[in-house]
Amino acid sequence: MADWRNLPPLAALRAYAAWFDTGSMTAAGAALNVSHAAVSQQIRALETRLGLALLDRTTSPPVPTETGRQLAEAVVAGFDRMARTVADLTGADADRPLQVTTSPAFAAAWLLPRLPRFRAAHPGVSVMLLPSVEIEPMMPGGIDLALRYGTGVWPGLESHMMMPTPLVAVAAPSLVEGIADDDIDALARLPWIDETGADDSLLLLSRSSVRREGGIVSLPGSLKIEAVRAGQGIVVTSRLFVEADIAAGRLRALSVIENGKAYWLVHRPGPLRPAARAFARWIAAEAREADTTRISPAEKAAHLS
Repeated sequence: MADWRNLPPLAALRAYAAWFDTGSMTAAGAALNVSHAAVSQQIRALETRLGLALLDRTTSPPVPTETGRQLAEAVVAGFDRMARTVADLTGADADRPLQVTTSPAFAAAWLLPRLPRFRAAHPGVSVMLLPSVEIEPMMPGGIDLALRYGTGVWPGLESHMMMPTPLVAVAAPSLVEGIADDDIDALARLPWIDETGADDSLLLLSRSSVRREGGIVSLPGSLKIEAVRAGQGIVVTSRLFVEADIAAGRLRALSVIENGKAYWLVHRPGPLRPAARAFARWIAAEAREADTTRISPAEKAAHLS
């Protein structure tokens, strides 16, 4: 249990958190509806109370010391959680669109075809989908949920596994006709396609000393799947994006890359507002139904050495 008598005044902590969050005394003052001088005074009073230097004032503008950064991150997280809990209880966030970020490839190949089912089940929820190859920051009042591919470790965030899925190298049968799955020399001479900002093909080619000779085209994730279907190159991608194509014979699986990664539902710590909670429950059910982890023994044996 906290020793309430030893905690600094809430107003001082609030001023310090606002300065850290906004990056300047003036912006913090505007956010708190006080003068920048009042913010500065509160921070100096907090330093005196704690006996610690929270700001390095040898720079212009000042920056947090390492001690100050540790305190600020804890205080901002606490205020963030309080604000979201109050908004959740009072319904203050009810009219704000649900903001979801994910990669363009995941959005186009997996999420968008299923999204009408969420809208049908929750017609009152407005959804703002923000596709990006970059990992977007999750700040209060901004992005509610992220759908990310990785190991599940993103510092300061909570993550819940949706579905493990390996990467798979695929190509149109016409492009690789007559070439064995393990003929890395022949495959390296063909054209390759990667998602803009990524180089997944190296995960396959780095297993050998063969150099890629066929050139590479970088495309947004939503276009690279269309390009591989059209026979324009070999793609290394998440298996769930091409599951139906492999089953229908439109694409040929050349090699499976088991990397231990999965798609995760990610959000800031603490309770989710009702719209985000509804989306989280819905997408978890969709992921269970998708059952993307089934791989045939023949495909597992297709790893390149």
